[in-house]
Amino acid sequence: MVSEDAVVQGVRVRDPERGAKILNAAAELFAARGFHSVAMAEIGQAAGIVGSGIYRHFESKYAVLVALLDDVMSRLLASADTIVAEHADPATTMRGLIQTQIDFCLDNRVHVQLYRREMHALQPEDSRRLRRMQRRYNEEWTTTLLEVRPELDDASARSLVHAAIGAIQSIVTYEGGQSRDERVLYLTAVAESCLATNW
Repeated sequence: MVSEDAVVQGVRVRDPERGAKILNAAAELFAARGFHSVAMAEIGQAAGIVGSGIYRHFESKYAVLVALLDDVMSRLLASADTIVAEHADPATTMRGLIQTQIDFCLDNRVHVQLYRREMHALQPEDSRRLRRMQRRYNEEWTTTLLEVRPELDDASARSLVHAAIGAIQSIVTYEGGQSRDERVLYLTAVAESCLATNW
């Protein structure tokens, strides 16, 4: 790993992982204290670089927040697209969507907390764009649920999907001391109960 000030054969070399370090540090700080309470210098210090070094990667603190929230929604949407593209039977697709949402929340607790808490801080254009992505993600769930449970109407399916996703995401604000496997089992059961699926 090359530090910020490293020089190789007379040429300054930037750490290729620095952008990710900045985002991870910012996610922790924003989630703990709120976007407006964190200074760029603090992000830099947590990332191991001077505050001004962040501006080589992001033009502002707001740009850091947008990049973080974009990353959350982009990864979730990409995972849903991959599962749906496999063209499995609807029940298998539904299980896949549930499992990837659970895994994402367990592996990215801070990022999901941030998304849930700081969407209000976005400017209207960014908020609309991310909400469009979120609606498209939810639509994959809703379409699949309607295939699993064709007796539902569209509004009912959407309500159940919101309940299931919300139940899964509740884990990011609670740590009960269970093992990961136990949490996966609990969350899967809760999500399936919300969807009232009969496998």
